[in-house]
Amino acid sequence: MKISGFTFMRNTARFYYPFIESIQSILPIVDEFVIALGNCDEDDLTELMLSKLQSDKIKIFHTVWDAEKYPDGTEYAHQTDIAKNLCHGDWLFYLQSDEVLHEKFHKPILDSLSKHLNNPKIDGFLFGYKHFFGDYDHYIDQHGWYQHEIRIIRNRSDIRSFGDAQSFKKILPQNFKHYRQKENTEKLYVVQLPAEIYHYGWVRPPDLMQTKSRAMEKMYHNPEEIDKIFDQRPEEFDYGNLSKLPLFNESHPLVMKDFIAHFSWKEKLHYDQSYQPKRGKMKHEKLKYRVLSWFEKYIMNGKHLFAYKNYKVLINEKS
Repeated sequence: MKISGFTFMRNTARFYYPFIESIQSILPIVDEFVIALGNCDEDDLTELMLSKLQSDKIKIFHTVWDAEKYPDGTEYAHQTDIAKNLCHGDWLFYLQSDEVLHEKFHKPILDSLSKHLNNPKIDGFLFGYKHFFGDYDHYIDQHGWYQHEIRIIRNRSDIRSFGDAQSFKKILPQNFKHYRQKENTEKLYVVQLPAEIYHYGWVRPPDLMQTKSRAMEKMYHNPEEIDKIFDQRPEEFDYGNLSKLPLFNESHPLVMKDFIAHFSWKEKLHYDQSYQPKRGKMKHEKLKYRVLSWFEKYIMNGKHLFAYKNYKVLINEKS
């Protein structure tokens, strides 16, 4: 059994992604790690930092992004597929550059991949998610933040990235038109693993969070209009009232130790229960979603209502 890790990157160092830690978190359990590295800005240090990893498993392929040809965030999916198609493993483990795997999950993942290798009914594997927010001690589990997603897929041409690369769908090559199509697509049949992905995409210095948000919005909308909107906003992102979020009392992945040690913006965060953010409310702060979240947590045993699912769970190994 061979396992490939894969991802895409562009200006990843500049925007404070834990991309080195992301790679290191699965490098021990993969036979190769394929990176589609986009055309970064001159001041970005992503490639230099990657070179210091000094691993024969890492394979870098240079690409050029084209948001006009792949609009509405679909360039992310296109870049994901470029990396995917360069993999050689039986199973392909996809991690975005702000996602990290805890080492405690290595063995159960390997055991499950081996067990289902020759089961053609299994298209992929489903992970739980822990979305950290603002700092490394708080996370969001409210309605609207996805609880699960596919991160391991079988190496087949009919399985490809979907939408803005959040997940995968089955589309026969001859039926593919664009990355947001719904016709002629199928959901993946998956095994739900007793493992989580730790998502650190919302843990950045407030100024870099705002800068990254501006750059990302330009992948979905007219860049000039986005600049006009962000020019009217503060230079630093307001994470809101963190006292309303659950505390994380477990351990972070070992590979994150040094990265977390550089946390230096606590004085810019707000933990006072009376604090009101100086911006429009995010989805998880709105009354409607707070009520939904309460209902899901205390009545539905944590199951989210109306959650988007592009997968069908055949086997649940979490229970």
